[in-house]
Amino acid sequence: MQQIEAYQKSFITYLEDFTVHKEPNNLYAPINYILNLGGKRLRPVLTLMTSEVFGQTAQKAMDAALSIEVFHNFSLVHDDIMDDAPLRRGKATVHEKWDVNTGILSGDAMLILAYQLFENYEPNTFQSLAKLFSKTALEVCEGQQYDIDFETRNDVTIPEYLKMIEYKTAVLVGAAMKMGAIVADASENDQNIIYDFGRYLGIAFQLQDDYLDAFGNPETFGKQVGGDILENKKTYLYLKTLELGTDLDQKELLSLMDKSEISNDDKVKAVKLFFEKTGAANETQKAVKDYTNKAFTVLEHLNISEDKKRLLKLFGEQLMNRNV
Repeated sequence: MQQIEAYQKSFITYLEDFTVHKEPNNLYAPINYILNLGGKRLRPVLTLMTSEVFGQTAQKAMDAALSIEVFHNFSLVHDDIMDDAPLRRGKATVHEKWDVNTGILSGDAMLILAYQLFENYEPNTFQSLAKLFSKTALEVCEGQQYDIDFETRNDVTIPEYLKMIEYKTAVLVGAAMKMGAIVADASENDQNIIYDFGRYLGIAFQLQDDYLDAFGNPETFGKQVGGDILENKKTYLYLKTLELGTDLDQKELLSLMDKSEISNDDKVKAVKLFFEKTGAANETQKAVKDYTNKAFTVLEHLNISEDKKRLLKLFGEQLMNRNV
C-alpha cells in the first residue's frame, strides 16, 4: 500500500485534471476555487486506501474518491452560506468572493458533478455507488438540520449530539471507505464492516475536533482555538460539563455563555476551566479512545491479511493522535 502522502499526491494530480476551465465561467470558477483551496483530502485518501486494501488499484477508485471530495466541498459551500462564514481554510468563502446566488448554484452543480462521476464505472458498480451516495448525502443533510436545530435548543442530550455528528460527519467517512470496497468488488459483508470502521473513526475524529477546538495548539490547529465556545456551540465538551457539573457549575456556565460584555479571551479561559474542573475534558478524550477502539474491534472481522489490518489500525492511531 502507498503512504498517505502518495495517495494525496496522486489524488491532487487527478483533481487538477478535473478542475479545468469551462463556460459559463461564473458557474465553474467557484467550483475550481473551492476544490483547490487545499485541506487534508482525508476522505478521498480513505477511498483509495480501501480499494488497495481489498486488492484493487488506487487508480481504479479515483473517480469514486473524487466524487466524495466534490460532494464534501459542495456541503462546505452551502454550510458557509448558512453560517454566513467569511473564511474557509484562511481564504474568502465562495459566497463572499462571488455572491450568495453564485454559491447556491455552483454548489448545486457540484452535487450533480459528484453523482455524474459514477458513470465511469460498470453498471453494477455504478448502481452500488449511487445507492450508497444517495443514502449518505441525505443523512448529511439530516445531520446539518440537527446541528441548526441545536442552536435554538437548551435541552440537547449527548445521544442526540452523537447522532448529529454521526450523520453530519461520520457517515461520509464510512461511505468513503465503503466506496473503495465497492470498486474493489469486496464482499457485501466486508463492505459493511469497513463502513462501520470508517463511521466509528469519523465520530472519534469529530470528538477529537471538539477537544482540539478548546485545548489545541493555535499554531498547529489551523483554526481559532475556542471558536466553538465563542459561537456558543453545544459540543460534547459543553454537554458533558452540564452533565457532570454541580447545579452551581451549570448555572455559572450557562451565564458565561450568555454574557456579551466579557472579552473573548476571558470567556474562552473561563469556559475551559469548567471543562477541566468537571472532568468533561478527560471524558471527551476517553470518548475519542472508546470510538477508536470500536473501530479497531470491527477490523478483526474483515477478510483481509493481518498486515493490512495493522495498516488500517496505524492510520486510525495517527488520526487520533493528531494536533491539527
